[in-house]
Amino acid sequence: MLRYIIAFIMLTLPAMAEEVVLGLSKDEVAITTSFDGSDVLIFGAVKREAPIPEGDPLEVIITVSGPSEAVTVRRKEKRFGIWVNVDAVEIDEAPSFYAVATSAPLRDVLNDVEDLRYKISVPRAIRSVGAPMAVQDAGAFTQAIIRIRTKSDAYQLLENGVSVDAQTLFQTSIQLPAALTEGDYKTRIFLTRSGKVISDYETSIDVKKIGLERWLFTMSRENSLLYGLMSLAIAIAAGWGASAIFRVFRL
Repeated sequence: MLRYIIAFIMLTLPAMAEEVVLGLSKDEVAITTSFDGSDVLIFGAVKREAPIPEGDPLEVIITVSGPSEAVTVRRKEKRFGIWVNVDAVEIDEAPSFYAVATSAPLRDVLNDVEDLRYKISVPRAIRSVGAPMAVQDAGAFTQAIIRIRTKSDAYQLLENGVSVDAQTLFQTSIQLPAALTEGDYKTRIFLTRSGKVISDYETSIDVKKIGLERWLFTMSRENSLLYGLMSLAIAIAAGWGASAIFRVFRL
């Protein structure tokens, strides 16, 4: 009986006026020994059950998020001529990679309430709670990790990076840097009007190591002893080879 009631409710709900239909230029990224980054084209269209609403234009926000991880951020100060750690805060969850692309300045296409709800902006994507009581400015540690990862292109804010044609077609290109963490990269698309999210869609990009890179990574995790011995043997062989070449040139 319950399933019939649920089905009836679903049938009586109004269809969403605007929905996302998404495409990806690639849904897998392979990391090899020569991998130096990759561009992913994200494109799509807006499916409508009614004519385009009048008033505020349709805006699009696209985010790509790598696997999250805990990060310890330390603050150093120079005391008695030596740099020492004075404070440390553990960030509970920080994406290894995070990009936000928008069709207009972020503050114009998304209000604070919706940002808090969907955790779209870079600061909202980072979760940090329970900082030590002795640390007065815990927020500065979150800003520090954002600043550091922004410099390395691990965090990106691409305002006006999404092109929207006739409020129906949209596309953007996200550049993935060479230093990528293996895993699922969650891709989200938001349609907004007047700063409010009216539709959202989610998919993922699979980033994984292949070939020699995969073999070495698996060995380091599953057979650390053999991996260590092999690394030592390679180091000894490289040292012996360099020494032999040096002796040849001396002669």
